[in-house]
Amino acid sequence: MNKKVAKRVACFAAASLIVFSGTSVIAADGKLSVAEITQNFPAAGLSLGFGNMTAVADLDTAKADEDKDTVKAKENDDKVESNTVMAGVSADVREVVLTSKKAKEDSEFADIAIAQVNDYVNIRSLPSEDGEVLGKLYNNSAATVLEEEGDWYKIKSGNVEGYVKAEFVVRDDPELAEKVRTRIAEVTTETLRVRKEASTDAPIMDLIPEGDTLIVKDESIEGWVGVVVGEKVGYVSTEFVDISSKYVQAESKEEEAARLKAEENAKKKAAADAKAAQAKSAAQAAANNNKQSSNKQSSEKNSSSAASSGGGSGSAVASYALQFVGNPYVYGGSSLTSGTDCSGFVMSVYSAFGVGLPHQSGAQRGCGYGVSVGEAQPGDIMCYSGHVGIYIGNGQMVHASDPSTGIIVSGIGSPIAVRRILG
Repeated sequence: MNKKVAKRVACFAAASLIVFSGTSVIAADGKLSVAEITQNFPAAGLSLGFGNMTAVADLDTAKADEDKDTVKAKENDDKVESNTVMAGVSADVREVVLTSKKAKEDSEFADIAIAQVNDYVNIRSLPSEDGEVLGKLYNNSAATVLEEEGDWYKIKSGNVEGYVKAEFVVRDDPELAEKVRTRIAEVTTETLRVRKEASTDAPIMDLIPEGDTLIVKDESIEGWVGVVVGEKVGYVSTEFVDISSKYVQAESKEEEAARLKAEENAKKKAAADAKAAQAKSAAQAAANNNKQSSNKQSSEKNSSSAASSGGGSGSAVASYALQFVGNPYVYGGSSLTSGTDCSGFVMSVYSAFGVGLPHQSGAQRGCGYGVSVGEAQPGDIMCYSGHVGIYIGNGQMVHASDPSTGIIVSGIGSPIAVRRILG
C-alpha cells in the first residue's frame, strides 16, 4: 500500500468513528458487517466495520492494486471520501428514526403548563394585571403554552386563550402532568365485557354499553387495560376501546356563568321534584291507610313509618331502593325484581318517585346538580367510571353491582361525582 492510500485509510477510519459514535447502530459484538451496512444504508454503498475499524472492499482492492498508477489510486480515494459523506447522511437518518419513538412519547407533555394554586389563577387579555379577566385556570388544570412574554405565559386551555402569571403554573413537567391527567377508555363496541383478569377466560364482571367511558388504572399488560367499575378494577381488551388522556381545562367567563345558572335551575327543579314526589308519596300512604284496618295503633304505626321515611325526600328514595337488595343484575335490564343493570336500577328507583332519568350511567352523571362527597345525603347518585349507585348514608350505597353479586350494599369507595336529584 502506498503512503497516500495508507493516509486515506486512516482518515476514513477516523471519519467513520465520528459519524457513527453517537448512534445506536453498532452490533452486539462491536462490529458492523458490509452486508449490514449496505442493507441499512443502501445509499452509502459503504463497507466498513466497527471495533477494529478495519477498512474492507474498496480499500482491500486498493491494497491489492497498490502498484497501479497514481490515477487509479486517486479514483479509489475519491470514492472513499464520497462514501464517508454518504454514510454520515445515512447515520443521521437512522438516528432520527431511533429517536422518533421517544419524541412521540414526550410530545404529549410538550409545553404543557399545570396550575399550582390554592383555587384558581385568572387568565387575562394582556400580560398585565390590568388585562381583562377572560376566564379561570383552576388548580391542577392544564394549558398549552403558546409563547412567553416577560413574567407571563400566553396559554390556551379549553375555549380560553390569554395570559397567566408564570409563577402560578409549572411548565414542562411530565411527572406532574402525568399525575394530574386522567386516562380514559371510550367503549367502541356495542357491549364491552369487563373481566376480573386480563384474559378472555376470566369471569365477566360487568357489561358496558358503546359510547360510555371508563377510567384507566392499569396499562402494564399488553393488549389489556385495567379500568374502574364501581369500587373494583376489571380488565378490557384494548381492541374495543379508544384510550386518551384528559386534563381539566380552563373555564371562560361565559362558561362559568352558564354553569352557575344551570346549577341554580337544577336546584330549583330538584326542589320542585322533591315537593311533587313528597305529595305523591303522601297520597299513596293515605290510600294505603284507607285500605288498612281502622285500628288506631296500626294507623299510628303506618303514619310513623311514612314520616320516618321522609316522604318524597332522598331518605325515602334510599329506603325504597334497599328493599331490592339480593335481586339479580341483568345487563340492559330495568326491572327491580327480575333483573336490572346499575343505571337501570337508579332509573327505576327514581321513577317510583315521579322522576325521569336516562338509562345510562354517563348520562346520569349530568342529572340534578353536583355536591361534594362530604356533602352527600341519602338518595344522592354516586357516580363512577361506568357505574352508578344510590347513597344510603354512613359511607354506603345500594347498587346493582355485577352479574355475580346482583343488587348489594357496599362502601362508596371513591366516586368521581355525586349528583343530587331531590332536595
